[in-house]
Amino acid sequence: MSEELSFNYFPDNYRWSHGLLIGLNMAPWGGAEIGEVNRVGLRLKKCVGDDNAWFREWAREARIVEDRGRERIAAGHTISGAQYLQRASAYYHVGERFLQPKSKQGNDAYMRGVQALRDAAKYIRRPRLEHVEVPYGVTSLPAIFVHAEPAKKSGKVPAMVFFDGLDVTKEIQYFKGVADLVARGIACLIVDGPGNGESIRFRGLYLRHDTEHYATPVFDYLAARPEVDPKRIGVMAISLGGYYAPRAAAFDKRIKACVALGGPFDFGAAWDNLPELTREAFRVRSHCKTQEEAKKNAATLSLVGVAQDITCPIFIVNGRLDRIIPAEDAERLASEVKGQVKLMMIDDGNHIANNRAYRWRSQSADWMAEQLK
Repeated sequence: MSEELSFNYFPDNYRWSHGLLIGLNMAPWGGAEIGEVNRVGLRLKKCVGDDNAWFREWAREARIVEDRGRERIAAGHTISGAQYLQRASAYYHVGERFLQPKSKQGNDAYMRGVQALRDAAKYIRRPRLEHVEVPYGVTSLPAIFVHAEPAKKSGKVPAMVFFDGLDVTKEIQYFKGVADLVARGIACLIVDGPGNGESIRFRGLYLRHDTEHYATPVFDYLAARPEVDPKRIGVMAISLGGYYAPRAAAFDKRIKACVALGGPFDFGAAWDNLPELTREAFRVRSHCKTQEEAKKNAATLSLVGVAQDITCPIFIVNGRLDRIIPAEDAERLASEVKGQVKLMMIDDGNHIANNRAYRWRSQSADWMAEQLK
């Protein structure tokens, strides 16, 4: 297979095509309706590359869907209303992700997305979502605990920590296959770590290279929950999170398995080939004043000298033609870790093999279930 088979809704704009595919790929888990996403795409055909238009049209569709959901709930149809609110949450966040630096308008839309999923969670019965705060220093990290299905009446369940990527949020992550994990009896804690989601927008917690600084408190919180077996906890993340998760596994030996999806081995080495918006997103999220300072900071996000400390089993995924993170990064990580390795290279030019996400989502869930059984 070749990159020409990739789904490019906007043939002349890879970034926008990838962004729209993020929306489409949430459909199997209730995060999108293809018709709604297509309506947004059709309105954007005449202004490709205008990120303000991108935000405006996604926010417009999100508000329409949100209003319909709230009308359904007010009429007593809470289940269908919650389904609308789930999609509205996802649309707000897909639309807001290209705004740099974060504006008040963008933050307002982002928060509407957070609240929409919070309100939907009141009526979603399976899986059950619980919004929680993870103690972290003098503050806390916002997270969503997704209960395992079927819920056990007795005994403890395995669990997964799911970190965000560079510009992903816990709300988007919920619609990225979490249901596949919980259906296999694995509870999931989706966390807005420093630099992500609510943590950066409203709590001033900036991106940092030493994942263990916040991963250990997250693990402590999860291990202390009465329904979780502390001896069966894994970690998983996508994109830049594909650096965060292995780093956490290297420093916290309590982690029993790791899934790294499309992550860099050395972010500094990849810097010059990153899209401009990605470099700017990193600058803002890591609290750097200039691009030069951001480039130096990016160099601290490296698994050089760290990868060999990863002794738990690890599942590594990358697209062979990934335009953001080269396939060589996944291959290097696989060659340097000390634990059991499953390397999955997919013939895809989209970041994180997003055109063929159905491949790694189901297989990584099966693999994690085997590791934590």
